[in-house]
Amino acid sequence: MSSTLSMSKQELVSIAQRRLDQEVGESAWSTRQKLALACRVLYDGGHDSGLAGQITCRAEQPGSFYTQQLGLGFDEISSSNLIHVDQDLQVLSGTGIPNPANRFHTWVYRERPDVNCIIHTHPAHIAALSMLEVPLEISHMDTTPLYDDCAFLKTWPGVPVGNEEGEIIAAALGDKRAILLAHHGQLVAAKSIEEACVLALLIERAARLQLLAMAAGTIQPIPPALATEAHDWISTDKRDAVTFAYYARRALRNHADCLI
Repeated sequence: MSSTLSMSKQELVSIAQRRLDQEVGESAWSTRQKLALACRVLYDGGHDSGLAGQITCRAEQPGSFYTQQLGLGFDEISSSNLIHVDQDLQVLSGTGIPNPANRFHTWVYRERPDVNCIIHTHPAHIAALSMLEVPLEISHMDTTPLYDDCAFLKTWPGVPVGNEEGEIIAAALGDKRAILLAHHGQLVAAKSIEEACVLALLIERAARLQLLAMAAGTIQPIPPALATEAHDWISTDKRDAVTFAYYARRALRNHADCLI
């Protein structure tokens, strides 16, 4: 006889969360390896746009972060060719130079001490949606981690290599985990590499779904309370960890060199 069929939803949620917390341990990958894996996952997920876009994560030394070399695509990033830079984008270790647009990452890190990883890319569906100057609409269960968690910057401030653009983007992001940048792309700001990678893939899928739905009719809203419940149910460290691990295993079948 089942002992759970009479339990409330909240009781079942608690049991499921407790099991996840008990079973999912820490990753064996280093910070640099996870960052390189994220690059390959993003490449496979359609975030490639030539050399546009950057990924960074805080390094052990305060006020510094790891990022990719300018001139390398996401499909070429490995643990060993990442570079370590300071807030002025001066290279502390590694070969090559960072993308000058990394400057606005510095502003986000400065304003958001809770953020440890930033991913900025120009995937096709996000870029297309950004051209319409409309915010991201969340109307499907799968995309609810972005419900009330994706800001919108309607006015394009130009190429983000100056401090002005950094201040504008950081202010527009506010306390959200993501932002749609009109006529530009997307940015996610998360507390871990795993969370950032999962959200970056999700925001592109959300944009694709939105464009498909807009072409077919009028998008209908979902109940706010249920959307918030789904946001909180999906948006946990352990779920991000298992989701990232799946994407990483899939990427490693084609990109085993990224761990070198």
